[in-house]
Amino acid sequence: MQRLSSYRDFDWMLLGFVGLLSVISVLEIKSATPLGFHGVDHKQIGFLAVGLVLMFLISRIDYHLLLHAAPWAYGVGILALVAVKLVGTRVKGGKRWINLGAGIHFQPSEWMKLVLILVMARYFAHLRGKPLTWGDIGKAFLLVGIPTLMVKQQPDLGTALTYLPVLVAALFLGGIRWKQTAILVLGIALLFGAAWSTGKLLKPYQRARLTGFMNPDNDSKGANYQINQSKIAVGSGGIFGKGANRGTQTQGDFLPAPYTDFIFASFCEEHGFVGAVGVLLLYFLILMRLIQNAQTASDMPGTFIVMGIVAVLVFQIAVNIGMVLDLAPVTGIPLPLMSYGGSAVLFMFLALGIVMNVRMRRFVN
Repeated sequence: MQRLSSYRDFDWMLLGFVGLLSVISVLEIKSATPLGFHGVDHKQIGFLAVGLVLMFLISRIDYHLLLHAAPWAYGVGILALVAVKLVGTRVKGGKRWINLGAGIHFQPSEWMKLVLILVMARYFAHLRGKPLTWGDIGKAFLLVGIPTLMVKQQPDLGTALTYLPVLVAALFLGGIRWKQTAILVLGIALLFGAAWSTGKLLKPYQRARLTGFMNPDNDSKGANYQINQSKIAVGSGGIFGKGANRGTQTQGDFLPAPYTDFIFASFCEEHGFVGAVGVLLLYFLILMRLIQNAQTASDMPGTFIVMGIVAVLVFQIAVNIGMVLDLAPVTGIPLPLMSYGGSAVLFMFLALGIVMNVRMRRFVN
């Protein structure tokens, strides 16, 4: 018997965790915003409000229709990335946005993450669980590799890297064999080594960040400056922190990007170890609810979609917090639901809307 989906089937607990983390984000953005940039927290509230509306709207569209439209969305996404190359707005040496006027900037690379999740779910669903051939794996690499290389050339290595967890999750759920995995890992390692030796893999500043991470005592005022200031901010927070608006690294403008890439360092300085553990617990609860929704999906495409979103979130959280704690090189990957940014917030809430979509249809035949 068919059961119609309704908002009663929403994962309100998941939405509550996301809402609490969003409130923490706005308060920390307000506290970490340097002088001359007041109003950033108000913009974040606006992004969250728009994201909430989009979440409810997309939750009413059957995700099977989204899967059907995925190839068209992929084509539009590629064209948008081409448009960035041709007419994009250049900021700090990078061409990543399209100026839509009225102070609105569209970042296609963020939206491409959601498109790739849908494309991978559709692609592997059509394989119907059959053993993966090298041709199947090659096509999956090509679908993800094209936008990855395009975004890397903007240059935006951080966002490009977030596409890879979608591919990894899809291959894992699609049933890739251990032998195939070992061959792929070895091949990628050899290609990375060859490209690194030629100097064509990364931009000079990206190479400097990576070599600085591997040699933390070198160039403390250059490539390692951001990481050093971040560690000082985290360590100075102690157990309970210095309190809101009292972080010396943040308020003294020593900590770079305190309300975007390094917002977790700013939060640790002001709220200490206890606050940091609280935020990490919230992330854990959000991820557990997402995984539960993947397990209860009515079909394999639904599971693929939710686990693709989980893969992206886990990667971004791990890399950003690892960067802040000097456990990973600086990549410019924001912290989901914490860092300031319109495109990132809208991606998160659209993804959340699709998760709710899958959940609401888990009893529909």
